[in-house]
Formats: sequence, C-alpha cells, structure tokens
Amino acid sequence: MTATRLLPGDLAPDFTLPTDGGSTVTLSDLRGRKVIVYFYPAAMTPGCTKQACDFSDNIASLRGAGYEVIGVSKDTPAKLAKFRERDHLTITLASDTDLAVHQAYAAYGEKKLYGKVVEGVIRSTIVVDEEGKVAVAQYNVKATGHVAKLRRDLGLDA
Repeated sequence: MTATRLLPGDLAPDFTLPTDGGSTVTLSDLRGRKVIVYFYPAAMTPGCTKQACDFSDNIASLRGAGYEVIGVSKDTPAKLAKFRERDHLTITLASDTDLAVHQAYAAYGEKKLYGKVVEGVIRSTIVVDEEGKVAVAQYNVKATGHVAKLRRDLGLDA
C-alpha cells in the first residue's frame, strides 16, 4: 500500500532514526531550520552515491542558506558508516530499516523499474520549513543533477 504523497503545507511526519555515527536524528529537534529530507534506494550504488556526493559537495552553501540535509535509506547504520567513509560524505545519513518513515513520507511503494511495476523505495526529496511543514515535495527525482535542480527550485542559485 502506498501512502498519500505529501503536499506543500502538510505537517511533515516527525521521526527519530539512528544515524551512521551511532546517534539519532529527530526531525522536530531541527525546528527553526529548514530541512531537506531525501530518500534513496541503497547506499553505495552508483546513482545514490552521486546524489549523496552532490548533497555533500553543496552542504556548506545549503547550511549557509539555513538548510540541514538528512539522507534516509533502508540500509543499516553500519552500512551507512561505510558509505560515509568510502565517499567522504558530510551529510547526516539515517537508517530506516523497517521503512516506517519511508511509508509515512510516501517514499516507498509501487514504482516502474525498467518498464515493470515493482514495490520499492521511491527516490524522493521533501523540504521541511522552520515550522515543520512541507515546503517542497518531489517524488521520482533523478539521482544525477537533482541537487542542482533543487537549488534552483529553492531560489539558491539566483
């Protein structure tokens, strides 16, 4: 079953997830900041690596504009730690092994893969504003070029 996709103005579902560093990240703890929560299928795969590296390469300017970035996957914290180390990632990596947060954000469900309908992670990016509301909801995003497009959508490349 696929959850209803989030829309701008919706309250972003709160979550607390374990991170690759052994701590946890809680969305509501970041109130007052804008948060980019992005969901990706699997650590250390080519597209997901490109996307994570793009976010890491842009983290200083994103933070300068008031954004925090949390990458969420179904990978274990141990695998995420390897991903961070291998690719020198500087963003928060969170583990959602039971897919509860993916489902709350409609980032898991039916999707087309090579022309077939399969059940899986839907590459999605949700931007949460300072009050915890959805500002931007993008589903089925492309891994390559997504951060540049997101920066344009957020008006950061003016």
